[in-house]
Amino acid sequence: MGALASDRKRGGDEYFNSLFSQQNKAPHSNSLDFQLPKKPRFSSVNQSPEKPVLSSNNTVSRISRYPEAKGPYPKHVHAPVRHHKFGLLAANHNQDSVKRHVRSLSRRFSEVEGQAFDASRYLQKEKEVIFVEDEEEKEKEVALGDFSVEEVEVIENEKKNNVEEKERPVQPSSSSVVTELNNGSLRVEHELDMLLLNQVVSTDYDLETYKKMLEIAERRTPKLKDLEFQIELNEKRRAGLQALRPEKKPEEVIPREPFTPLTEEEMAEVSRAFSAKNGRKILVSHENSSIDIRGEVLQCLKPRTWLNDEVINLYLELLKERENREPKKYLKCHFFNTFFYKKLVSPESGYNYRAVKRWTSQRKLGYCLFDCEKIFVPIHKDIHWCLAVINKKDQKFQYLDSLKGRDARVLNALAKYFVEEVKDKSGKDIDISSWEREYVEDLPAQENGFDCGMFMLKYMDFYSRGLSLCFNQEHMPYFRLRTAKEILRLRAD
Repeated sequence: MGALASDRKRGGDEYFNSLFSQQNKAPHSNSLDFQLPKKPRFSSVNQSPEKPVLSSNNTVSRISRYPEAKGPYPKHVHAPVRHHKFGLLAANHNQDSVKRHVRSLSRRFSEVEGQAFDASRYLQKEKEVIFVEDEEEKEKEVALGDFSVEEVEVIENEKKNNVEEKERPVQPSSSSVVTELNNGSLRVEHELDMLLLNQVVSTDYDLETYKKMLEIAERRTPKLKDLEFQIELNEKRRAGLQALRPEKKPEEVIPREPFTPLTEEEMAEVSRAFSAKNGRKILVSHENSSIDIRGEVLQCLKPRTWLNDEVINLYLELLKERENREPKKYLKCHFFNTFFYKKLVSPESGYNYRAVKRWTSQRKLGYCLFDCEKIFVPIHKDIHWCLAVINKKDQKFQYLDSLKGRDARVLNALAKYFVEEVKDKSGKDIDISSWEREYVEDLPAQENGFDCGMFMLKYMDFYSRGLSLCFNQEHMPYFRLRTAKEILRLRAD
């Protein structure tokens, strides 16, 4: 009787256990170490607030009110427990095999996906060629052509999606790995299909593009020939214009000699000569011209003062002596003094060659005036100094004015004088009808009201050296000091 009761009790427990495992399986019941005790213990303290309270009075409902048993140590079963076909152990075994299979498929999928993306790198980008015909430009400019080819890159949405999918890491989980694997397999198959399709489409597309480009090239052949003809014609015109353009003169190297700075000793000497104590004192005397320079006369070389006749005439004598010392270095010139033109053309009688006929005898000069390359004539107009040049070397009559003035009467008088001078001294007639009368424009200009005399002296100085007029207003203070030093030492450098 006791054995029978025991069997009934055991059979009741088995029925209770089966119902409990099917209806109220714990979340962690998949563990291998989890075993249900023979008689579950209930606790009224550890009741979970998350579980809803059921109002049923059956055994399962009452048991579900309490949380699952979580013991610190596995509980031993004191009675045999039947393992169901789809119970805990079988489920755990099947889940492990699925995980291994999923990991294998995931690795295989990753390899196939990587190969697909590697292959896609070598594909040429699809390009769409759009041919645009501009009818308006065709009517206006035939030579420029009326078609333009534009290449527009076509970005495929499939490749873009594939790149995004490639950048997204594959993280399979136990619940969604099978779904992800299926989707990944579909994407790999789609990628392979797209690779094959792109190859076919690219081949057909390239062939069509080549045919269109060939047709356009054939249509443009006559237009290109026309453009080639126009290019050749324009090149010939350009060459002709370049031949008519005057050649640029090489830039002249500015010499250092006309701009040699004064030494401290020379500056001190000039400073003493400008002193007011030397006003009545004769500082220098020139024997050949019989010109004496007092201190008050030399002070005209100080800044902001007008030059006088004595200083100008003495400096012209020094320029002639410089030429005699080094005839190979300087041009053969003659320097008339400031009184020559006043004698030649007087306000009372006008032009008068006889007034200056004896000024240029060979016995007095020591040379023939006709042999000189340049003849300098200072022109004084009340309060302004100018320069006239009889340029036999270039066959010109030149007029230089630091204020860019002009006076045709001066050049006419000098032309007449030169013809009569040559006739008087050599008995020959000279034809000057082909000589140019030039008003020099490209020359240093005066920027104040008191440096005209200094500009005139430097015109003669640089022309006698055979140099261009490579100075300006800024050099005038230096030229004043240099001229004073040369007069004090009676030597022009």
